[in-house]
Amino acid sequence: MFYYLEGTIAHMEPYLAVLDCGGVGFAVHTTATTLAALKQGEKARLYTYLHVREEMLDLYGFKTVSERNSFRMLIGVSGVGPKAALSILSAGSPEALATAVVTGNEKALTVAPGIGKKIAQRIILELKDKLAKGQLSGEAFSGESFGAPGDKAGEAAAALAVLGYSREEIAKVMVRMDIGSLTTEEIVRQALKRLSIQQA
Repeated sequence: MFYYLEGTIAHMEPYLAVLDCGGVGFAVHTTATTLAALKQGEKARLYTYLHVREEMLDLYGFKTVSERNSFRMLIGVSGVGPKAALSILSAGSPEALATAVVTGNEKALTVAPGIGKKIAQRIILELKDKLAKGQLSGEAFSGESFGAPGDKAGEAAAALAVLGYSREEIAKVMVRMDIGSLTTEEIVRQALKRLSIQQA
C-alpha cells in the first residue's frame, strides 16, 4: 500500500517511531537499528510494510529497502511473527542475516532476544528451501552462477538473492568487485552499497 513515508520524526520509543507526514502522525514499528539512525525533530524516509491481521493494521518502517525486505522474508517463515523479526534485525544487519541463512549459522540468529535454537533452525531451513526453489528473488537462482558451490562469491550471491535481488542486479555489481580479498559478508555489504546507489 505504501512504499515509503517521508516526514518529521515527532516521537520515538523502543521499537516505535512516530512520523509526522503533513500533520498526520504515523505510528511506525521498527528496529533498534533504524531507530539509532533517526533523530527527533529531523526529517526521515522510512520504507514501509503494512501488516494486516484480523481487525488490526500495523505499519512497519525501515531505514533501508534491504532491512524491509529482510523483515518481509522473516515473517514469511512459519512461527516467526513481526516481534521476532524486529528482534533479529535489531541484533544484526540484513547482510549478516542473509549470510547466516546461506552458511547455516544458527548461532548468528540466536543472539537476538527471544530467538531460540529451534526457531533459528526453522528460519535457515525454510529460507534455504525458498532460495533453492527461486522463490526469494522471483526467479530460479543458484549461487553456482558466480563460482563453485560453497565459495565466497557463490555464498555472497545467494545471500543477496535472499535479500530479494535478482540475478541480473547481483551480476552487475559483483562483476566489478575484487572478491578475492574480501570475506563473504564484506562482499555482501559492498554489493548492497552499490545496489542502494543504483536504486537512489
